[in-house]
Amino acid sequence: MDEDIAIVNQETRVTIIKNFFKNNFKKILIIIITVLIILISFFSIEEIKKRKKNRLAESYNTIIFNSDKFSELEIKEKMIKIVNSKVDTYSALALYYLIDNNIINDDDEIKDLFDIVISINKDLELKNLVIFKKALYFSDKFEEVELLRILNPVLNSESIWKQHGLLLMGDFYFHKNQMNKAKEFFQKITELSNVNPKLRIEVEKRLNRDFSE
Repeated sequence: MDEDIAIVNQETRVTIIKNFFKNNFKKILIIIITVLIILISFFSIEEIKKRKKNRLAESYNTIIFNSDKFSELEIKEKMIKIVNSKVDTYSALALYYLIDNNIINDDDEIKDLFDIVISINKDLELKNLVIFKKALYFSDKFEEVELLRILNPVLNSESIWKQHGLLLMGDFYFHKNQMNKAKEFFQKITELSNVNPKLRIEVEKRLNRDFSE
């Protein structure tokens, strides 16, 4: 008797499942097709990104290792194109190359390129590094307000680059003979829990040497 009931129940479940697929065939088909399209699109996009990155790597390395074969204008155009490609690694490398080799002298142009690299960086610490580099580049060109505006995202964070931002501002005020402000920023470095030990010692020596009353 129990076996008969079990067989009937099994047949009922099979019938229910068959009816479900029969009645919802179109919906299930649409779901399957949608999932396949999403998967294909995802892997296609990733493949496109990979190929784009490989092309940029080839272009960047060609310039780096064959710079003598290009004019400065050609290098500038190619590197700016790489920055504008908005691939974080190579956009940053291209910008640094332009700056390190003094290929661009227009500060507004460099500022715009920095902003591109900052905007595309998804990694917070890499973004903070680029922000710091931007502030460092403009530290002898900008006044206090503009320099602080650039650095504030780093100074108001717990970033590993905060200590370097504080040091930069301390040096900025020190060279302008604004000793109270310089001391304030140097002291903030010594109060950080994650400060580099060597930097802490260096800053403490400066505080004792240059700010002792």
